[in-house]
Amino acid sequence: MLKKMLVGLIAGSLLAVLVTACSIREASPVVIPTVHMGALGFIQDAITFHKGEVLDLVDDSISPHQIENGSWVNGVARPEIDPGAPLVKQVFNGYDSAEVGPFSTAGTFHLYCAIHQSMNLTVIVT
Repeated sequence: MLKKMLVGLIAGSLLAVLVTACSIREASPVVIPTVHMGALGFIQDAITFHKGEVLDLVDDSISPHQIENGSWVNGVARPEIDPGAPLVKQVFNGYDSAEVGPFSTAGTFHLYCAIHQSMNLTVIVT
């Protein structure tokens, strides 16, 4: 009788370990919103992400960029900080990256490259 109880206890313990082990999940990796830049422009012209997140800007070329608040309008640079936007004054020297933000307010914000005409990015924060 004692042997049967011991075998049952061991089998139950193994079953409990198996069930517990199968329920362990890997933690989800943190995904940072990212926009890549080519030699003369942003690879995409808009990005949407959530309030409180930062934006990763990646320069995939040798070309320098100077990203600031504002936009190009009809070939004229219009520096302007949208209400609620973080101050952005980020210089890239080629093949580098930087985070800007966090964007703590929901809204639509505009960034541009002060070096390259018509290089605009719209940031939509929800």
